[in-house]
Amino acid sequence: MSGSVGLQGGAKAQYHLRQSFVFLDMHPLNKPEVMVPMIQDKFDAQGDLTDEETKKRIVEYLSALAAWAKKINK
Repeated sequence: MSGSVGLQGGAKAQYHLRQSFVFLDMHPLNKPEVMVPMIQDKFDAQGDLTDEETKKRIVEYLSALAAWAKKINK
C-alpha cells in the first residue's frame, strides 16, 4: 500500500520497491494494489480514515494478504 499527496498515490514508489523484491528474490503480494492519491483529503482532523473507497480497498488488500500468507506457509 502507498499513498501520496499527488495523483499517482505512490505508484512509482511501489514499482521501484517491486524491483528490489525481484533482486532479493522476495515474494510480495502482487495484487490487489492499493495506491491512495490525494491522501491528505482522505483523513479527518483526528487522523481517522474517512474515504469509503479507500477503506474498501484496504479491506480487500488485507483479506488477500491473509489468504496469501496461508498459501505460502504450507
